[in-house]
Order: sequence, then structure tokens, then C-alpha cells
Amino acid sequence: MSRSDALARAARLFDDGGFLALLRDKVAFRTESQASGQDDALRAYLADGLGPDLLRLGFESRILDNPDGRHGPFLIAERHESAELPTVLVYGHGDTVLGVPEQWRAGLEPWRVVVEGERWYGRGIADNKGQHLVNLAALEQVMAARGGRLGFNVKLLVEMGEEVGSPGLRALCAAEREALAADLLIASDGPRLSAERPTLFLGSRGAYNFELVVDLREGGHHSGNWGGLLRNPGIVLAHAIAALVDADGRILVEGLRPPPIPAGVRAALAGLEVGGGPTDPAIDPNWGEPGLTAAEKLFAWNTLDVLAFKTGNPEGPLNAVPPRAVATLQMRFVVGTDWENAPAILRAHLDHHGFGSVQVRAARQEVFQATRLDVEDPWVDWALGSIRRSTGKDPVLLPNLGGSLPNDAFAHLLGLPTLWVPHSYPACSQHAPDEHLLAPVVREGLVLMAGLFWDLGETGPALLASRRAA
Repeated sequence: MSRSDALARAARLFDDGGFLALLRDKVAFRTESQASGQDDALRAYLADGLGPDLLRLGFESRILDNPDGRHGPFLIAERHESAELPTVLVYGHGDTVLGVPEQWRAGLEPWRVVVEGERWYGRGIADNKGQHLVNLAALEQVMAARGGRLGFNVKLLVEMGEEVGSPGLRALCAAEREALAADLLIASDGPRLSAERPTLFLGSRGAYNFELVVDLREGGHHSGNWGGLLRNPGIVLAHAIAALVDADGRILVEGLRPPPIPAGVRAALAGLEVGGGPTDPAIDPNWGEPGLTAAEKLFAWNTLDVLAFKTGNPEGPLNAVPPRAVATLQMRFVVGTDWENAPAILRAHLDHHGFGSVQVRAARQEVFQATRLDVEDPWVDWALGSIRRSTGKDPVLLPNLGGSLPNDAFAHLLGLPTLWVPHSYPACSQHAPDEHLLAPVVREGLVLMAGLFWDLGETGPALLASRRAA
């Protein structure tokens, strides 16, 4: 059979309802990693949800406990055809954020797929069950079109703790380095640039969350008796934040600003429009680093955002000077940023501006590091050409995603070139009520992934050999 046969099979799987049935089965697993006591439910998704599918596809799989001893398990599976062939690592995560069923629109519920026109609703359907299922289904169609073989080896890694920061993933990759050894990562997460355009991104911005705390005294004191005499921690903290980022969102801490945008990255982003969809928020053109396009701000620069700020009792304000104030901030950062020294850089900057009373501390255990495969890597042109051939569209190339993924585990620890092909879109409501996928994007995703995997079996060996020789 031919490449066109593989693509036709992938399209038919969608048209006949086979993929929707697969999705209904997987979404029904309540896999809320952010809730306590969920280990059995998380493990069930790997064993009972994915296990039968992987067995049918000829994978040998095993479920491993999380190295940190507290969070969800991992699944590692392998389908081996020949040591002479390329090996691709496919990644996904089966855990979700909280279902919050009471917040979904009438007629919708998180653990049941509901179809309304082109929208398929369900928790985890976009992030990330639907996305890794597209890739597994595409593999199956290529295998069927090739008479039971792929033309390459596949390893699969599925984690169940991505929504709580991927605890244990890096330790697992270090411990299972040989089992996860491959020539290339192909995975799917995050959104396309827009629903209409297939997208390829090569890494992700990093994410460093930290807290600023001003803790001045025990208990509050009447503002009529003590106001004007006691330092107010909320005011101190507000001014401390203003010393880090200005009123237009520009980072003022020199050590947390990124290096100049590389020419290849700037060229890849030239002409890309961000937002503009019917449900997208309006972009403020004057927010962020001046002199950059919206695409450069989102994909090639650092941002510093206040995620939460609390002082006193916002739900019931008292006539008292509060004793304490705390804010959670997040820095999204690109390759080349000195994130490892961020605590010391912040400490020195705050001290220089007279904010010695402001404490700095990390707000999460894991840091998503910034990654970016070189846009001139041969795998990039190969993937773009395959997607273009399968869809008849010119795909978007993003040097990295604006959001953050645990891609550093694959790019840094395993040393893999990383290609990410998302099957969602910016307004999918991931992490929110009414999460959904768009049916046309799913169908196109099945087709283009079948094409990508077919081409890996056809031209992958030669490309790998030439890349190694370079």
C-alpha cells in the first residue's frame, strides 16, 4: 500500500466514528492529578485505558512508580522492529486538571464526551488525552497500510503528573535513559497558532514560579490607632513588584531579561499574527517589551506576571493594617536566560531598591526549563515538508511554544531533537470549564500524523544517517 492509503485510513477512522469512540473511552477515566488520593485512578488509565490498545499494536509496556514516591505513575512501552531503523520517542500525559463539573455549561460534563457541531467537549480532551490518542491512532493506520510494520521503532512515555509540574519525570528519564534512548521525539501538546494552520514547534519557554513575601509582625492592628505609624506590607509588596516590572509589563531586572533574539528565530516569526480569533482576548499592543512584534513577545522574549496577590482579608476587609502580604509571580523565559540564578538576581535587585524586608522563595518543586531545537536542524525541514504534503497547507513554524512543557527532560537529559505537532487551538478552554477540541483539527491531525509517521519509515533512515555524518 502507499502513503495515500495511510492518510485515507486515518481520515476514514475519523469519518466512521472510530476515533470518537476511542476518545469517549479515555475521557471517561477520572484522572485528576491535582486531587489527593488519585493514584489508583491514574494507574487505571495506563493499565486499563491504554494497555489494551498498546497490546494490540504490538507494544511491550510496563508501569513504573513515580521516583518521588508521592505522585502519579509512568508508562514506558516499546515496539521494536530492527536495530537498523530509526527510533522515535512519543510522549503524552494522561492526567488532567480538576474536573470542576459545577462550573461547566448546562448539558456538559467533564468525564463524558459531548459533541455539539464541530466542538467535542470533555476534560482532558485537548490537554492531553485527545492529542496523544491522535498520534497512537495514526501509528496504527500506518502500520495497517504497511502490512503490519512501521519502518521504524517506537517508544512511548506517558506520565500522570504533568498538571502538577511533572514531578519525578526528570528522575525517571535519568534512571531509564537506556530504555528511553531514541533518535527523535515527536509529541503533541499545546495549541496551534490558529485552528486553521497546522503548527510545528521545536521546544517551549521555561517557567519559574516564585513567591514574594512581606511578613512584618504578628496580627493586624487597628488602622485608626496605628495607620501611618506601621509599615503596611501590602504597600511594600506592591512597590517591590513595581521595581521588578513596570506599569507596561516591561521587565526591569536586567539579569532576568533574555539575550538578543537570534536571527533565525526572528525570521521564523516574521509576519506571524497572534490572536484575532472570535473568542480570543484583545491584545494590548502597548503591553510588554517595546519594539517587538506580538509573536516576538510571546515566543522569543521573557515575561513576568503576577498570578496572585493577597494581603489582609479580601473577602471581608477589616479596618486594620495587615501583618503580612504575599504574591505569586511567574517568569516565562526563553533559551539563554539565567533562570538558575533567579533567586540571587531577584534578591540583589530588591536589596538595591531598598526592599530588604521582601522575602524571595520558589513556589513549586519543578522548573520547566527553556528549550529550542535549532530551526536549521534537518529534522525541521523534513517535518515541515511532510505536513505540507499531507495537508496542502503551509505550516506555521514556532521556534518554541509560548507556554511551558517538560521538554527539557527530552532535549537535555535524553539529548533528543524535539518536534511538537499540536492538535488543539488557542481557544480550547484547557484548564477551564467547557474544555474542547475542534473536529476539523482532529481530522487534519490524524491525517498529517499518519503522513509524518509514514515519511519517518520512508526517508527517516537516510535523514538520520546524514544528520549523524554532518
